[in-house]
Amino acid sequence: MDSSTRAFRVLVVDDEISTAQAHASFVSRLPGFEVYAIAHTGSETFAALASATEAGTPIDLVLLDMNLPDLHGLDVARRVRGKGNTVDIIAITAIRDLNVVRTAIATGVTQYLIKPFTFAAFSEKLTNYREFRLNLGTGGASASQASIDNAFAALRSAGPTPLPKGLIPETLGAIGEVLKTSSVALSATEVSESLSLSRVTARRYLEHLAETNQASKAPRHGTRGRPEYEYRWRVNS
Repeated sequence: MDSSTRAFRVLVVDDEISTAQAHASFVSRLPGFEVYAIAHTGSETFAALASATEAGTPIDLVLLDMNLPDLHGLDVARRVRGKGNTVDIIAITAIRDLNVVRTAIATGVTQYLIKPFTFAAFSEKLTNYREFRLNLGTGGASASQASIDNAFAALRSAGPTPLPKGLIPETLGAIGEVLKTSSVALSATEVSESLSLSRVTARRYLEHLAETNQASKAPRHGTRGRPEYEYRWRVNS
């Protein structure tokens, strides 16, 4: 079965268990993709790739974090290429260093997605990647100039992913900064008071941060009446 009629097999690689699970959940929501395995180290990445190949179900795409406990993501990419594996790689990382970005491209990383990101941004990257692969897969073993142009055009984003209706980037950034600089989890009421916003407004932004995996959300214990939630910035975001 070729890639035009089956789901693309994805290996999710991230040292944080919760983050890896969140990315796997994102993959599962996208038609045309399936999570083949999750790895938390470079060694687990190599083992998963080898196992998939031996089973006759090679992995199509690796979502690769750069900060792993045993190896840097760039070293993982280099070793994968050194073994002759041409699996596609999308870097998913908070690292913005330009040298890392350039090196990632040089090692064959297809795309680079910077944390934190929304599901919409994630979806766009993977959808574009799928179009890229499908465009390259048409026309037999020989590619035409048109098929190559169409394939690479598919990787280009149309533009910044818009926020949900009613949310303002500046306010979202301010609320994110409050969470980042706080040593404790905060409620919507506490965030609203620190920024002179209404509680309802603060809660909308906090819920967006939680839904996009930029902040964690948990019930606050010990409060009377309706349950109150508190939010904490994810360290890896």
